[in-house]
Amino acid sequence: MDPMDQSPAAQPHSGGRKTLSHAEIRTIISGVMLAMFLAALDQTIIATALPTIGHELGDLEHLSWIVTVYLLTSTAVTPLYGKLSDSYGRRTIMLVGIVVFIIGSLACALAPNMLFLILARGLQGIGGGGLIAVAQTIIADIVPPRERGRYQVYFASVFMTSSLLGPVLGGFFAEKLHWSVIFWINMPLGLIAFAIAHRSLKRLPRFERPHRLDFLGAALLVTATVVLLLALSWGGIRYPWGSLPIVGLIAGSLVLWVLFALRMRLAPEPLIPPGVLHNPVVRMATLSACFGMGTYIGLTIYLPVYFEAVRGLSASLSGLALIPLMAGTVVGATLSGRTMAKVKHYKRLPTAGLLVAMAATGVLALYGQALSITAVEIVLGIISIGLGTVLPVTMVTTQNAVAPHQMGTATGTANFFRSLGGAFIVATFGAIVLSGSGVTGAASFEALGEAAAKSGINLADVFSHVFLAAIVGFGLSLAFLLALEERPLRGAAVKAAEAVVAD
Repeated sequence: MDPMDQSPAAQPHSGGRKTLSHAEIRTIISGVMLAMFLAALDQTIIATALPTIGHELGDLEHLSWIVTVYLLTSTAVTPLYGKLSDSYGRRTIMLVGIVVFIIGSLACALAPNMLFLILARGLQGIGGGGLIAVAQTIIADIVPPRERGRYQVYFASVFMTSSLLGPVLGGFFAEKLHWSVIFWINMPLGLIAFAIAHRSLKRLPRFERPHRLDFLGAALLVTATVVLLLALSWGGIRYPWGSLPIVGLIAGSLVLWVLFALRMRLAPEPLIPPGVLHNPVVRMATLSACFGMGTYIGLTIYLPVYFEAVRGLSASLSGLALIPLMAGTVVGATLSGRTMAKVKHYKRLPTAGLLVAMAATGVLALYGQALSITAVEIVLGIISIGLGTVLPVTMVTTQNAVAPHQMGTATGTANFFRSLGGAFIVATFGAIVLSGSGVTGAASFEALGEAAAKSGINLADVFSHVFLAAIVGFGLSLAFLLALEERPLRGAAVKAAEAVVAD
């Protein structure tokens, strides 16, 4: 533990407020859920509108950048939001994020060409990237770790709703109204979120203390992340993996990560304090979530390809077929969150959940071609429920292991590496699909069926390898979960601060 953490400044200074009641907590949650919904919805609503956008703006070549640039900017700024919320307060940074998101959405809606839209989406990602991490940190501020799991269902519900509602709204707006409506809708939603957050978050206890922002470290982290994500996004799709552009990007990213690691050791107050990353609980929980959620993200990206290319479903039906995978995480997270408040050994349920998820994924790998669509849906629901049990445990244990004034940094760091893990595993799944189907270079996923047919390749066998890779991902998540120290969860906010300082 950093000696600075033992100073009086490390103690929460909530102005002598009593512990918040459940009603007060729910009021605060209402202020952050809509903000989270804005960020989550914008990751899903754009997909079904992309063909229309490309046609109307007359630029299909750069269409993927509308999605890629949002991923790049939102992932890269997540740790920055965590650090800033530790320095200037959750409420202030949450409101700043909402304002930036609204401005970015307005710019997207008014975009006259593809370049302007891509740049506006980057600005929108800068605003949306911190909303989820700051929202999770706010919950950590107001709910003791032992009781925190019961509130995780609210967040799981936000993601499930956005995942199901986003593609439907995006397609409807693009087809029946105009593609810009998917951005205009953020105006009233964003203003409502700002008003609710501005009022309800005044009740928040205050844990921030003055920090110096490491601008050089922030620049190195953002640049290293963007370069790495570019390599993962382009590799095997825009350029072959062994091509000079991809190898150069990966090499450049490695150099930047090394420089960032050196900066963390030398900076007077680094962007990510070494004590956070060296904390064994934070490290193991983050790695477990990284591989677990990364594998889940990979499945959500490539299962629609499986449904369309192997099972012959339409685009709309393949979206509906993902519902069990989306909905099951809410069930699993609810079970796990409520169990954490009642049992001492809270790792047992997620351990069993990951084992079940691995077994169910094995069924898809070995017998997926022989299963009916209904059976596949049941298996996906089982996988999702099993994985869902991991999410509350990894986040709550991370927040339980750090001091209140480092909560934002730890939460932002965990979300950052989880997104990075998702990008890495999506790239891995993509490499398996493209190499297995005989598609190379800049070919699109629409060419999968044609390329496989010409090569005499059975795409079902290719996706069996994807499911085997998913088992490996879940297995790594399980290994890090087993290595996670099962510390007692603290029961009150002030006691939490005292216990961390005493560690």
